[in-house]
Amino acid sequence: MTCPLALFYFNDAKRLMPIAIQLFQTKGLSNPVFLPSDPEYTWMLAKLWYNLADSTYHQALTHLNFTHLMMEGISVSTKRQLALQHPIMKLLNPHFLYLMAIDSLALVSLIKPGGIIDKISNAGIEGVFHIMGKSMECWRLDLHGTLPDNLKSRGVFDQSVLNGAYHVRDDGLLLYGAIKSYVEKYVLLYYSSESSLAADYELQNWGAELVKSRDDGGVGILGVPGNGNFKTTEQLVITLTAIIYTCSAGHATANFEQYDEYGAPFNYPFHLSGNPPTDKSPVALETILNAIAKREMLLETMSITKVLSDKATDSLGHFEKQFIVDPHAVQIVEEFRQKLQEVGKTIDERNQKREYPYEWLRPQTVPNAISI
Repeated sequence: MTCPLALFYFNDAKRLMPIAIQLFQTKGLSNPVFLPSDPEYTWMLAKLWYNLADSTYHQALTHLNFTHLMMEGISVSTKRQLALQHPIMKLLNPHFLYLMAIDSLALVSLIKPGGIIDKISNAGIEGVFHIMGKSMECWRLDLHGTLPDNLKSRGVFDQSVLNGAYHVRDDGLLLYGAIKSYVEKYVLLYYSSESSLAADYELQNWGAELVKSRDDGGVGILGVPGNGNFKTTEQLVITLTAIIYTCSAGHATANFEQYDEYGAPFNYPFHLSGNPPTDKSPVALETILNAIAKREMLLETMSITKVLSDKATDSLGHFEKQFIVDPHAVQIVEEFRQKLQEVGKTIDERNQKREYPYEWLRPQTVPNAISI
């Protein structure tokens, strides 16, 4: 594995192009900065090793840890601390549908010693769990799990940055705004004052368990507003919005384009043989062909990413089971659905103008839950 750095240039064609790659962190004679002006296959090999690191991060963290496993812990705590008839349980439950089942299935097929990840990746399951363990020291719900703040922290919130090319941001903010508005209306329906929030011992116990360390039986989530002691409705809204967005749109962007990304080994390799280049000597085409996954491994990668790219639940806002039956709350759900229709029309209009339509955040495409 490499631990690379790269510099990208956003050109007039609205494409983010790599213009410099260094495959390891410490500079030195055996760690040159590769450039597009280098021999063709030398530059290609550097890009392959860079993308291997990126795909490993994507599968271990962006996909597995920051959606599936993080939300599983929250789901367990929600069902342990909130009664079935609790309004916040009714709000969240549709977004936990099948989550435990799919994660349990992954434990016996994907993420175990000798499993699929072990077979088709350079990092293997030991490497994947090592990366996940390190990430838990810094991942925060109010930063990494909250889309606008995530974008601001990385300097890409303003739509003038990467204008017309950062579809996850542009479409994702529409969905995030719709979800947050829905959650705000719902929370204010049941918590008309801050005192009513503080008096809800089930909710406060839930918040406390979210932040309690895993060593003590908690979920160990950093960055829960109020450190899990919800004193304002805004703190609760931020928490609930982050959970619902992650279970729906966040997972959709991490999961459903996997076949398009991993199906071509030169685009996004998950396994490479040989060693990263240590100088700019010309590389033969045979070296490239020997580096990419062999046919059997490649077919397994394509098969599993094809399966993972299939949608398994109803679209966001259209719930398989109607937990919310309070007429006032039902009206809020209906307003949410109408807002999602407007978001869908906006994204469809954008896609007509895009060179390559971005389908993954159309509300009709986004499922309610992490069910695949």
